[in-house]
Amino acid sequence: MATVEESFPRGGTRKTHKSEKAFQQSVEQDNLFDISTEEESTKRKKSQKGPAKTKKLKIEKRESSKSIKEKFDILSIESLCEGMRILGCVKEVNELELVISLPNGLQGFVQVTEICDAYTKKLSEQVVQEEPLKDLVRLPELFSPGMLVRCVVSSLGITERGKKNVKLSLNPRNVNEVLSAEALKPGMLLTGTVSSLEDHGYLVDIGVVGTRAFLPLQKAQEYIRQKNKGAKLKVGQYLNCIIEEVKGNGGVVSLSIGHSEVSAAIATEEQNWTLNNLLPGLVVKAQVQKVTPLGLTLNFLSFFSGLVDFMHLDPKKAGKYFSNQAVRACVLCVHPRTRAVRLSLRPVFLQPGRPLTRLSCQQLGAVLDDVPVQGFFSKAGATFRLKDGALAYARLSHLSDPKNIFNPEIFKPGNTHKCRVIDYSQMDELALLSLRTSIIEAQYLRYHDIKPGALVKGTVLTIKSYGMLVKVGEQIRGLVPPMHLADILMKNPEKKYHVGDEVKCRVLLCDPEAKKLMMTLKKTLVESKLPAITCYADAKPGLQTHGFILRVKDYGCIVKFYNDVQGLVPKHELSAEYVPDPERVFYTGQVVKVAVLNCEPSKERMLLSFKLLSDSKKECAGPSQKKRRAVNVGQLVDVKVLGKTKDGLEVAVLPHNIPAFLPTPHLSDHVANGPLLYHWLQAGDTLHRVLCLSQSEGHVLLCRKPALVSTVEGGQDPKSFSEIHPGMLLIGFVKNIKDYGVFVQFPSGLSGLAPKAIMSDKFVTSTSDHFVEGQTVVAKVTNVDEEKQRMLLSLRLSDCGLGDLATTSLLLLSQCLEERQGVRSLMSNRDSVLIQTLAEMTPGMVLDLEVQEVLEDGSVVFSEGPVPGLVLRASKYHRAGQEVESGQKKKAVILNVNMLKLEVHVSLCHDLVNKKAKKLKKGGEHQAIVQHLEDSFAVASLVETGHLAAFSLTSHLNDTFRFDSEKLQVGQGVSLTLKTTEPGVTGLLLAVEGPAAKRTMRQTRKDSEGVDEDEEVDPSLVVGTVKKHTLSIGDMVTGTVKSIKPTHVVVTLEDGIIGCIHASHILDDVPVGTSPTAKLKVGKTVTARVIGGRDMKTFKFLPISHPRFIRTIPELSVRPSELEKDGHTALNTHSVSPLEKIKQYQAGQTVTCFLKKYNVVKKWLEVELAPDIRGRIPLLLTSLSFKVLKHPDKKFRIGQALKATVVNPDSSKAFLCLSLIGPHKLEKGEVAMGRVVKVTPKKGLTVSFPFGKIGRVSIFHVSDSYLETPLEDFTPQKVVRCYVLSSAGHVLTLSLRSSRTNPQTKSKIADPEINSIQDVQEGQLLRGYVKSVQLRGVLLSLGPSVVGLARYPQVSQYSPSKKALYDTYLPEGKLLTAKVLSLNHQKNLIELSFLPSDTGKPDVFPASLELPLLKQEERKIEAEEVDHKGEEKEKKNQKGQEEAQLPGKKKEPQKPHAKKQGKRPHLESESEQETVNKKQRKAAPSEEDDSGIEVYYREGEEEIGETRVLPKEKQTRPAEVPRLQLSSGFVWDVGLDSLTPALPPRGESSDSEEDEKPQQSTQKKKSKKERELEKQKAEKELSRIEEALMDPGRQPESADDFDRLVLSSPNSSILWLQYMAFHLQATEIEKARAVAERALKTISFREEQEKLNVWVALLNLENMYGSQESLNKVFERAVQYNEPLKVFLHLADIYSKSEKFQEAGELYNRMLKRFRQEKTVWIKYGAFLLRRGQAGASHRVMQRALECLPNKEHVDVIAKFAQLEFQLGDAERAKAIFENTLSTYPKRTDVWSVYIDMAIKHGSQKEVRDIFERVIHLSLAPKRMKFFFKRYLDYEKQHGSEKDVQAVKTKALEYVEAKSSVLED
Repeated sequence: MATVEESFPRGGTRKTHKSEKAFQQSVEQDNLFDISTEEESTKRKKSQKGPAKTKKLKIEKRESSKSIKEKFDILSIESLCEGMRILGCVKEVNELELVISLPNGLQGFVQVTEICDAYTKKLSEQVVQEEPLKDLVRLPELFSPGMLVRCVVSSLGITERGKKNVKLSLNPRNVNEVLSAEALKPGMLLTGTVSSLEDHGYLVDIGVVGTRAFLPLQKAQEYIRQKNKGAKLKVGQYLNCIIEEVKGNGGVVSLSIGHSEVSAAIATEEQNWTLNNLLPGLVVKAQVQKVTPLGLTLNFLSFFSGLVDFMHLDPKKAGKYFSNQAVRACVLCVHPRTRAVRLSLRPVFLQPGRPLTRLSCQQLGAVLDDVPVQGFFSKAGATFRLKDGALAYARLSHLSDPKNIFNPEIFKPGNTHKCRVIDYSQMDELALLSLRTSIIEAQYLRYHDIKPGALVKGTVLTIKSYGMLVKVGEQIRGLVPPMHLADILMKNPEKKYHVGDEVKCRVLLCDPEAKKLMMTLKKTLVESKLPAITCYADAKPGLQTHGFILRVKDYGCIVKFYNDVQGLVPKHELSAEYVPDPERVFYTGQVVKVAVLNCEPSKERMLLSFKLLSDSKKECAGPSQKKRRAVNVGQLVDVKVLGKTKDGLEVAVLPHNIPAFLPTPHLSDHVANGPLLYHWLQAGDTLHRVLCLSQSEGHVLLCRKPALVSTVEGGQDPKSFSEIHPGMLLIGFVKNIKDYGVFVQFPSGLSGLAPKAIMSDKFVTSTSDHFVEGQTVVAKVTNVDEEKQRMLLSLRLSDCGLGDLATTSLLLLSQCLEERQGVRSLMSNRDSVLIQTLAEMTPGMVLDLEVQEVLEDGSVVFSEGPVPGLVLRASKYHRAGQEVESGQKKKAVILNVNMLKLEVHVSLCHDLVNKKAKKLKKGGEHQAIVQHLEDSFAVASLVETGHLAAFSLTSHLNDTFRFDSEKLQVGQGVSLTLKTTEPGVTGLLLAVEGPAAKRTMRQTRKDSEGVDEDEEVDPSLVVGTVKKHTLSIGDMVTGTVKSIKPTHVVVTLEDGIIGCIHASHILDDVPVGTSPTAKLKVGKTVTARVIGGRDMKTFKFLPISHPRFIRTIPELSVRPSELEKDGHTALNTHSVSPLEKIKQYQAGQTVTCFLKKYNVVKKWLEVELAPDIRGRIPLLLTSLSFKVLKHPDKKFRIGQALKATVVNPDSSKAFLCLSLIGPHKLEKGEVAMGRVVKVTPKKGLTVSFPFGKIGRVSIFHVSDSYLETPLEDFTPQKVVRCYVLSSAGHVLTLSLRSSRTNPQTKSKIADPEINSIQDVQEGQLLRGYVKSVQLRGVLLSLGPSVVGLARYPQVSQYSPSKKALYDTYLPEGKLLTAKVLSLNHQKNLIELSFLPSDTGKPDVFPASLELPLLKQEERKIEAEEVDHKGEEKEKKNQKGQEEAQLPGKKKEPQKPHAKKQGKRPHLESESEQETVNKKQRKAAPSEEDDSGIEVYYREGEEEIGETRVLPKEKQTRPAEVPRLQLSSGFVWDVGLDSLTPALPPRGESSDSEEDEKPQQSTQKKKSKKERELEKQKAEKELSRIEEALMDPGRQPESADDFDRLVLSSPNSSILWLQYMAFHLQATEIEKARAVAERALKTISFREEQEKLNVWVALLNLENMYGSQESLNKVFERAVQYNEPLKVFLHLADIYSKSEKFQEAGELYNRMLKRFRQEKTVWIKYGAFLLRRGQAGASHRVMQRALECLPNKEHVDVIAKFAQLEFQLGDAERAKAIFENTLSTYPKRTDVWSVYIDMAIKHGSQKEVRDIFERVIHLSLAPKRMKFFFKRYLDYEKQHGSEKDVQAVKTKALEYVEAKSSVLED
């Protein structure tokens, strides 16, 4: 029986009281699960009637006990299922999840995104903004442990460690999903979350679809005061709410959260709860139905039964329950499928809204012995009775170790076990136990148990890049960071540690809240016996301990201990010896032993020392000796060099040999000279006048900078802060460079900071670009803080000037050269011949040299001559374009000697070698050319004489930074002022550079030979220097194959000579597709013949006659045909350069080549035909298959032989252009691959081919069947297969029709090609694109140059009243089907019809417009009228349609070749030519002219045309696309040839000679006078156009024009917008965006409106061409930079105009929240809704507006809404609003005035007069009355009769009289 109840727990079988019986029967009939009741009743009857059969009873008893046990089985993870609603208690709150305690010791997790939708939305907003939102509250502030929450199981998963994981959701949408709006009843207790804060309360998300729940402020006050500490409720806050009232069938509910109401809430039958929607947490009145040892079954809400397990009985009443006892219970969970309900009788759950108070137990972690079992549950676990009598519970998984086989027998009640308390279940108020050995024996159970500094054991889980994860306990994992894996830094920790290894670690840090455990495996720390410091209080002075270095700084080391305790070891405590650079001695992670010097726990500061106290005794010895010999700071001494370290010189201060250190940067004031002096100074050299900078701990730091020495000698360096005052100039050196500025130290040891802002006059991006450490600088003091001993300095040149720039510049130069001269004298003391030679070489010396070789980069190396190792080189520039060959003798002049690299730079320039003897004047200004650049000076040659002069590149010590644009280059011209006229010992004249404005740029020389830019060299050919060999061409050699490359094989010959076999020299005939080099194998012996040599340096192929042939790599051949020939005669030894060879190839010739590589960037295949002949195959010439072009690497293998056709042997280049698809001449009929470069809307495509050919595709040739949007699929760079229709002219005419490009497929041609009227038959159905709508009818393009006309009667069966409908439904480019009605070949006329009766297609106007039908008679009349006008006019405008609408447009007949340049290849038909010529006759109609013809523009129009000056359409440059017109009405361009000449040129060829003959005769008939007049008129027109062109207001035609314009008026948004439009017409969206961004940067910040205009344009652009994302980004930026409201309103308008109504609606809702005090927003929104036809919504908006806006705005808002109603909505309603307002405010004349206006516009005359009558009888001020009388009078004058006018005047008189009589009284 119990089992039945378990399955169908709805009740229906419980014992009933008599009173209940009748009720019970009705229920039973209603019960869905009615099947089993009969069975049960029969069983019951039998057992009552029959005699007691003991056996049966026993079985039944056993069964019933079993089923009871099953039935009362407590919850386990297996018994949960998705969608189950369950009551839980918050156990832990983390940043991103809640841990929830569930009944029966279970636990689940709620992720932060499962709180509620509003909270999740806020989170995503925060993520997008990347900064915290103010109104987004963290989870720990929303939830606290102990809170009861209703959850729903969202998923059951398994974690990566195999644990089962319960994911829950608190989202009301999921929890209350089972409720519908109709089911909501007052008094129901629901949970919800706050979704937003409104003016009068909160919107609460209760998750019921179609319901809005509102919590009024007054209902929330008590809760806010008591529970929320007075703070407002936050979005996402979790509430228990009572439904107060329900409106609109559940559409709106109002809530209360008062504590007393919530805690007393009880679910009643009136609330109509069902098992489908029963929610956990509801408190119900119930009756005990059955009592068992394991729990109770209850009856509740009269129909339902549920069960209470033993854990949820009231502990005080346990054992005292009896049947039919009335109790109160709380629903714990409802199973969604079985509908089993579990309840709890614990008192804590019976007051909803009260948190649980008992959250943990004292014994947590305790190990307990001999705990007796209370009960065992096969699927869930076992219960135990603790010593204090409390119950405890162990889950099934914790009853035994995972490895052991589980034995249920040992858990019989009464058995005892050893366990450990591991957790506490708040929901059951039970301790949770574990019997697992690993847990009982575990050192630590929770993170709270682990203390920093403790030793722990664990097992390695994984090794990741961020460290090693170690398992310390069942639930505890720790991280060992990479730095802590060993005493030293480990590169490959996985070699030492393996997963599963046991490790012993020490705890660095443990944060139980964040569950964060950091440990170390450093052996020294783990095994240290010294006391560990875990807090600052532990650190007692004198204590010694181990720590590790966290950071090394130049001021010392930061040492870290346990628990984030750290201290500083200052620089002087690092070692007994002075450590100049700690970063070189110590490293991060190093374990160190330290002594504590002192500690301040309150400030968390600690000072440490590495000098352990035992060392301190040694230091005390002999202080007296040191004192005697001490060197004082600021003293000048002589020193002797002892040795060198990496950073400087170790020296001894004479006479006492005190050790000291002289850093490299301190050897000179010139940054570049420091390393030079360091390099050449030797041990034993003496330096004089060296300054002592600092002296500490017996460590002396020296400086030899002349600038500092002279400052100290002159006594100009302040010794203390008191001597320093702002404005002083001091000389010091850069001590330290930071991101925020530069620290400068002065000789006395004082230092200051030069912040980034005043470091330089130039913009500082990175401080280290401007200064280097140790550099000498001049600083100006700007600020002194004596207390803190700080000062701020400026290093700007403008602040630190040292007098005249020229003088300083000269001084720096002479100092620098003097120091270099000193280096020369050091060099001359050396023994080496080479160094002595270099010391004697000075710039300007002329040498006779022998060329050794020319390098690949064009530079020349000269042979060393008598001095071994001497390197002399001339750069490519200094080769001066001379042809040089090795062995040649050359004169060269020395420019500079590089004393570090030991190289001499020379020049072969004639002007320098042959100096002119000319007397030079001191102070004379000369032009010079820069020949050589050093760091601080440059060498230039005077143009007139060729003398070399040096000039300083800096004019100040601080002047070290140059932008790239300011840097000098070799070859650049400069202006120099000479300061000496004779070169001294340096060999150079001294000069000063004139102003930078006089610099001139270098002329670049053309390279004599085109070397391929990406030539690669096989490294195997470069190994070692190439041995000289005695081979000559034709010799037979044998060798072994060393390595095989795709296009050549490297062979080792005898004597170790390396040879090379090219792929073309392996086989006589190479099968296409094979790789010849694959025929040879490494190690194979080959016999070959020498056929040439490769130059080692240039890798060029050299013939034998070349003088350097013996220094080459022999080029070999193993071709059978070449091996057979008689050696020496067979081969041509004549030298031919590769360029000559290339010229021998003819276009169209077929060659075999070998693929070297595919160049992805340049998109070509690089191939080799022979060792010295290379070729390129552009990707588009490799195949006609799209598949191959997409993945060329799949089709072509490197080294493969290919058959190719020579396309053009380009003699200027060093390679051949080849093709794999034929000769590629692009002649008529050829198919080729091209790339789309431009898509011109409604016109066609522009396609480019390799080698710069361009072609055009008309929209008629894009496909065999026309599409509505033919160009949609084409984007620039798309590859297309084209057929060449015509190659005449420089632009090809192409077709993409597959019938042309793939004729073999024989695809169906839906739309045939129509190239002339001959291709059209009468009665044929054709499709075409609308060209334009004219006075005569609609023009339809049928082909590239064929246009037909459909007169209006043939366009539609309707007759639209507005012509605008034609533009809407027949826009340019619309695809239509037409029937050819008639053809007139003479006049080249095609008559078309679009009527449905002819085409079988729907009418061009949709029936929904309900237009009147065109009657048959009208059709005839219209047609006749048109005919009467004369046929000649029909086809007038076939070519120049646009002129029809543009008055004043004239046009000359175009030359035929001009047509070819058209944007689409339109070959005009004869009639167009004729039309054009007719136009020229316009001026004087002759007797032949039909008086009925009007040539499309009348005299008046012509005059207008002249006043407008320029035509809009551009016919002058046929290669341009007709541009979009802009509404602002500016004109793009003009050209002179748009004017009509007096007569056409005589011998002009034309497409239609015959047609022109009568024309010309007509023109001849004109009288002389007429011709003269016409000529004058044309000349006037010309001069007028010329003036217009000179006019500064001329309209822009190109981007350059616009750039000029925006430069002249940068703040004009109109110009910027026109510039954007210019780019948009060419569909260059990115450029338009860029212009907008430029505009925003350029327009002054004061011009707010101008800036806003650009923002709006950019929003428009993104809306039309961008994505929603890009639009949002621009919008967010616009809101930041402008008044937000304006931007919002503009965007809303943009959305409305582009019919994005949903987006507009959402935006308005955002605005209403953000700008609820702005009436414009409400009015705009109202108008928007009315336009959309949502009158009801608009009325609601008005009501909301009145609630939000202050009272003084109300009348205006109401009037505005009424106005909108008049214009867009219901006029009656508008009147009602006005009447209502005026009855309240009768004296608001402004409202009366608006009402009158609206009535005049929209009402009848009677209504208007009624209003006027009412107004003039008001008692208003006389001035106002006069105004209304005047308006009344004006209205009657316009609309009424004389009598009405008179009546108004009479009323006015009466009013005046009445007024005056009142005054008199």
